[in-house]
Amino acid sequence: MSYRLLTYVSDAGPRPGILVEGKVYDVPEYATVRAVLADWDAAKEKLRAQTAAAKGDGKPLDTVKLKAPILYPGGLFCATANYTDHMYEMRKSDPPPKGETRPCFFLKTTEHSIIGSGEPAHLRPAQKQVFWEGELGVVIGRETRSIGRDKALDCVAGYTIVNDLSDATDQMARRKDMYGQWFGIDWFRTKSWDSSAPMGPWITPAEEVPDPQNLSVETVTKGETMQNSNTSKMFFSVAEQIEYLSERVTLRPGDVIATGTCAGVGRPRGLFLENGDEVAVTIGNLGTLRTPIIRDNMP
Repeated sequence: MSYRLLTYVSDAGPRPGILVEGKVYDVPEYATVRAVLADWDAAKEKLRAQTAAAKGDGKPLDTVKLKAPILYPGGLFCATANYTDHMYEMRKSDPPPKGETRPCFFLKTTEHSIIGSGEPAHLRPAQKQVFWEGELGVVIGRETRSIGRDKALDCVAGYTIVNDLSDATDQMARRKDMYGQWFGIDWFRTKSWDSSAPMGPWITPAEEVPDPQNLSVETVTKGETMQNSNTSKMFFSVAEQIEYLSERVTLRPGDVIATGTCAGVGRPRGLFLENGDEVAVTIGNLGTLRTPIIRDNMP
C-alpha cells in the first residue's frame, strides 16, 4: 500500500495525517507536517510502517477538511518561464541555448498566500486580470547546500501541486513608472497577494514518482481544459533547479519549489478568472488541486 502525507483539520486544530486507500489517519508522533519533513529520513520509515498497519479505521477522505499540506513552508521558490511551450506562448520564440542562461526565480509569500485544496481564492475588486498557472511543486526533505544536479533529487521528500495565481491587472502601467523602467515587473504585486498560492491536496512521496520529468499537467477552468502538457517540457529540470537554488540558499526541510508552468495560461488570450469559477489542476499521480474563485465586494 502507498500513502500520501497531508494536513487535516481535527477537533484540536490542524494535524499531520496520511491518506491510505481513501481514509485519513493521524500521525501521532509529530505535531506538524513540517516536523515530519524535518525528520524525514526516519519519518518516512515510520509512515511506511503505519501505512502497512492501517486497519481501515481511519476517517473517510470525503468527511475530512484538508488544509495546505505544509503550514507553512519556510520558502516558496517559484520558477519563471521554465516550459518551452509556455515560452513560445508568451514570446513567440524558442528559448536561448541552455548554456547561455540560468534558471530565474521569484519568491511568493507563504502564510499570506498559501491555501489548501477546496479553499477559495479571494479576488479584490481591483483585481481584474487574475489567471492560473498549474505547476509541479517539489518538497524538500533534507537540508541541502551547493548540491550538484546528479544528486539533487536525493533531497526531495515528495511532490505536490501549486497553482501560481497571477495578477496582471496594472502590470503594463507599472512598467512605465520609474521603478518599472528600472526593474521591470512588480513581482510582489503580481504574485504575492492573499490566497494567491493554492497548494495540495497532499504530498506524494518521491518514491511514488520515479521520474518527475514525465508527469502529465492538466488545468481545467471555465468548463475547458486550458493547460495540457507534460513536465518533460521543462527547460530546466527539477534537479537543475535544485542545483541552482542551493548555490545561493541552504534549502531546508519543508521548502517548496514551484517549477514553472506550461502553455495555456489566461493572459495571452485575455481570459481571466471571475467570481464562481473553479480551477482544477491535475498532475500525474499527485491528485487534483481545486480552487474556487470568489470576488470580494470590499477592497
